[in-house]
Amino acid sequence: MKSNFFELYDALLSCVPEEKVLYSQQGKLWTMAETAAATGIAMTTAVDSMPKMFPEGIDGMSTREAAQAAKSWNFTEASFGMAAMNAAFNTSQRLEMLNCYEPFENYCTGGIDFEGKTVGIIGHMNGPEEMRRHAKKVYIIERAPKDGDYPDSACDLLLPQCDIVLITGSSLVNKTLPHLLELCENAVTILTGPTVPMCPALLDFGIDRIAGLVIDDREKLRRRVTEGLHGTPYFEGRPFLMMK
Repeated sequence: MKSNFFELYDALLSCVPEEKVLYSQQGKLWTMAETAAATGIAMTTAVDSMPKMFPEGIDGMSTREAAQAAKSWNFTEASFGMAAMNAAFNTSQRLEMLNCYEPFENYCTGGIDFEGKTVGIIGHMNGPEEMRRHAKKVYIIERAPKDGDYPDSACDLLLPQCDIVLITGSSLVNKTLPHLLELCENAVTILTGPTVPMCPALLDFGIDRIAGLVIDDREKLRRRVTEGLHGTPYFEGRPFLMMK
């Protein structure tokens, strides 16, 4: 394991754009933070066993300060930290500047050859139909496993066998990402989901592709968060894809 566990987080935090958090809210499924210009979301991880860095919440803070909560071992708070970070990174302006819009139907695996490959998926994602047709083997590894999923304790055994690995962005909240990347050092690695920040610095840490979401309709997103609506939040925004 790296001597600096938070090296990846520190790289993200060093380049968070400076905005002000005007409003934040946590729902059962998603956590959101708003600035004047954008809305960021992160998957809610309801683990509240450790003291919070910011007991009074993040409203009124700069995004750079609020994003520090991404390093919190109180995962409920870390969800707010990632949402604040994404409110700064995942903006329409940056999407255009970085020219990284990617239609949802292309998913995040366009151009990848799955023929005969072993694929690992961290988090319960179906993945593209092409992958399931052509891959030799697909392992779904999940913290709360459903039928057919491996529990997350299987990561150390299965991931070193994989040629391609898709990792849920919520691994940033629960702090599993650094170790997962160590296990995937010989694989094509994709970090994907609405929790993923649009930050090219992630590509310096053994990640080949990052794929996330820019929120366009904050009113619908607010409703999704506050009412705990199921389904994908991708209808409220535009996906992005950045490659090494």
